[in-house]
Amino acid sequence: MSFIARILRRWYRSIPQNEYGRLLWGTYFRRLLIKFILWFFGITIGLTLLYAILPVPVTPLMIQRCWQQAWADDREVRLKHDWVPFSEISPHLQLAVVCAEDQDFLEHEGFDFEAIEKAYKYNKNHKRKRGASTISQQTAKNVFLWPSRSWLRKGFEVYFTFLIEVTWSKKRIMTAYLNSIEFGDGIYGAQAAAQYYFGKSAKELNRQESALLASVLPNPLIYKVDAPSAQVRQKQQWILGQMRMWGGKIDYEDPNTPKKPEKTGKN
Repeated sequence: MSFIARILRRWYRSIPQNEYGRLLWGTYFRRLLIKFILWFFGITIGLTLLYAILPVPVTPLMIQRCWQQAWADDREVRLKHDWVPFSEISPHLQLAVVCAEDQDFLEHEGFDFEAIEKAYKYNKNHKRKRGASTISQQTAKNVFLWPSRSWLRKGFEVYFTFLIEVTWSKKRIMTAYLNSIEFGDGIYGAQAAAQYYFGKSAKELNRQESALLASVLPNPLIYKVDAPSAQVRQKQQWILGQMRMWGGKIDYEDPNTPKKPEKTGKN
C-alpha cells in the first residue's frame, strides 16, 4: 500500500497549481496531450526510419493469426517467415504483384485517387465491397497496423503510407511488402511461400509461379496456391497477360508503366 501511496503522491504533485493551491486540470491535460503527441510522432517516425534499413521481424497480422490458430481445432499454429533482401526476390514476382494489385505503383505517391473514386462509386451500389488500396497502403497496414476495417485503422494507414512514401524508396516498399504479405495460413513473405509451395527460393520463382502467388492475394485464406480454383487459374492467366504488356519486367529507375488509353468524349 505504501508503494501505491507514493505513486499517487508523486502523481498528485505533478499536477500544476495556482497561487491559491487550486489544481489546474486544464493545464495538466494540455501538457499530457502534448507529451503524448510528441511520443507518438517520435516512436512512429523512428520505427519507420528503422525499418527503412532493417528487416521487419514480425507484424501484427502474424501475431493475430497465431492467436487464431491456437484457438481453432482445425488449424495448426504455424508461422513461416524468412526475410530476404530485394536482390533475392524474383523480378517476376515483383511485376506479378504490381499487375495484380497496383499497376500505378511506380507513378503514384502512395494513393491512387482514381481507383479510390471508382471503388467509392461501386461500393455505394454493391454489398460486396471493392478495395482500392495501393501496394504502399498495404505495406503500411501489414508492417505497422492491425487488420481491421475501422476508420481509426484507416486513418493510421494513411499516416504510415505517407511516412513510408517520404522515407522509403519504391524498392524498399516492394521489399517490405513481399516479405510481410500473407500467402497462406501461416505463410508470410515471398521466401517462405516459394519454399513451402514450390521447394525453391524466392529468387528462383518463374513467371507462372509468380502469377499464381499474386492471384491469391485478395484473400489467401480462401484462395489456395496449392489447390487453385478455376477463378484463381483465370486470375493467373490474366496476370500473365498483364506482365506481357509490361514487357516482362519492372523498371524502378525509369518507370515503364503501360500508358492507359485516353478517354474520348462524345461531341
